[in-house]
Amino acid sequence: MEENASTRDGVQARLLAAIKPHVPFDGWSHRAFRVAVSDAGVDRAAADAVCPRGALDLAVAYHKEGDAEMLRRIHAADMAEMRFRDRVAAAVRFRLELVEDKELVRRGTTLFALPVHATEGARLVWGTADLIWDTLGDTARDYNWYTKRATLAGVYSSTVLYWLGDDSEDHARTWAFLDRRVEDVMRIEKVKAQARDNKMLQPLVSGVEWALGWVKAPDRTPPADMPGSWQGPR
Repeated sequence: MEENASTRDGVQARLLAAIKPHVPFDGWSHRAFRVAVSDAGVDRAAADAVCPRGALDLAVAYHKEGDAEMLRRIHAADMAEMRFRDRVAAAVRFRLELVEDKELVRRGTTLFALPVHATEGARLVWGTADLIWDTLGDTARDYNWYTKRATLAGVYSSTVLYWLGDDSEDHARTWAFLDRRVEDVMRIEKVKAQARDNKMLQPLVSGVEWALGWVKAPDRTPPADMPGSWQGPR
């Protein structure tokens, strides 16, 4: 099974590399996918098996490829002396700086803006926000787990749209915009903390938190081994 997974990943990587030069002209489209299959020298049946949704699957793979590179940059960066808000801003900046061609993102934004693909696009942006919070050490397990990711997803999405239209040198205006958005998020967190400390508001805050007490972060604990199941080599 590991070999099959490796083979699938290899085919997908070849197709992704092959489609990138065509996306700026044809978008993440069936035509671009068909040309990529030919350019990559991949059997069409194998390509369809790895990417049953064609170019859409490659657009998803492209986004996740960027997320993986962002994580590598975060781990390689020295953030020990940085304020937390600056770490968040740096992570988003890493994510955008690694893009080799804006048109790949612009075309992807157009694709995932379509109603039929909007849910997929929202899931990808949420995943990026989730990776950033997890990597930076977020430990929230209550409703704050959701609010932090939803807020950062909004910051990321708005920054991407601003960045796509930014022609300033080294995207200076984008990074200033990003800093303002992150500052807004941190201001909200500060207000929440102040509300908890305000004796007059404590009953209201306690009531809200009690009502949201049932909201928990997803359980990501791997399932325990089932009797008779094979878990691979030990």
